[in-house]
Amino acid sequence: MAVGARSGHDGEEHRGRPVEAAGSAGTPAAPGSRTMAEDGTVTGEQTGGSEDQGPEAKRSPKEARKQRSFWKELPILIGIALVLALLIKTFLVQAFSIPSDSMQNTLQQGDRVLVDKLTPWFGSEPERGEVVVFHDPDNWLAGEPTVDPNPLQEFLSWIGLMPSAEEKDLIKRVIGVGGDTVECDSTGPVKVNGKALDDRDFVYPGNTPCSLDDNGGQFKVKVPEGYIWVMGDHRQNSRDSRYNQADRHHGMVPVSEVVGRAIVIAWPVNRWDTLPVPDTFDQPGLNAGAAAAGALSVAPQGLALAGAVPLVLWRRRRIAPAETR
Repeated sequence: MAVGARSGHDGEEHRGRPVEAAGSAGTPAAPGSRTMAEDGTVTGEQTGGSEDQGPEAKRSPKEARKQRSFWKELPILIGIALVLALLIKTFLVQAFSIPSDSMQNTLQQGDRVLVDKLTPWFGSEPERGEVVVFHDPDNWLAGEPTVDPNPLQEFLSWIGLMPSAEEKDLIKRVIGVGGDTVECDSTGPVKVNGKALDDRDFVYPGNTPCSLDDNGGQFKVKVPEGYIWVMGDHRQNSRDSRYNQADRHHGMVPVSEVVGRAIVIAWPVNRWDTLPVPDTFDQPGLNAGAAAAGALSVAPQGLALAGAVPLVLWRRRRIAPAETR
């Protein structure tokens, strides 16, 4: 008798239905046995090998790709970090180490300061009272010992985390700017445009504002435009503008040699602090001399302009009647 042609009522109930294959849903097939699909096709043997596979086989290909991509991207990330560090060093801020005691007690030997290099790019110039870093203008550091850096220090200085040993830089406080008259008689005080500075807040305790010596401690100078006059806060232990008046700039520092303003003590942690301008540099009348010098520098151009205006008006009056004829 053919399958599906049974006699009786059972044949009517099961007519047209496929015969259930062995290992159907709900009955797991034994390992090593073959399974048959509903259309009668043998799908192959099932094995228990999946339980014996190691952890490497269980890791998905996506996870493996992620791990490989990190190592590929690592050199790119390092390169980006180095480029950013160089840009920051060149245009934003740079760290400098304090090598001497000439700025005590404002700065101690071994301090690390951050110097603002951004604002000079927008035309900002040093102002009175600021602590600035500048390149050696004319061999001020002659005879000073030099340090041979190791490769790590050279790399850190290259990316701006440490100052370069090859750069001859100094750090002092700006006392006078272009147009100022700075003077010091006896032990002080220092005067700028005739106004005495109250420097007790920043001059080293026990020091006098001026030094009684014949090497430059007594002076009266006129600061040219484009220059600054600088002095160390440790007045009796600082070789600054006073003691370099015999150089080609007469002790002045060209503004073009200024790296930037020191804005904060970044290291060590227990000395974190800002470096603000002392209040004495904001006293009324201190800008009188500089303002007068600025007016004198503008006077020739102003006179030329004032003389040109009547000449132009006279020519216009002469040309107008000629055009109406």
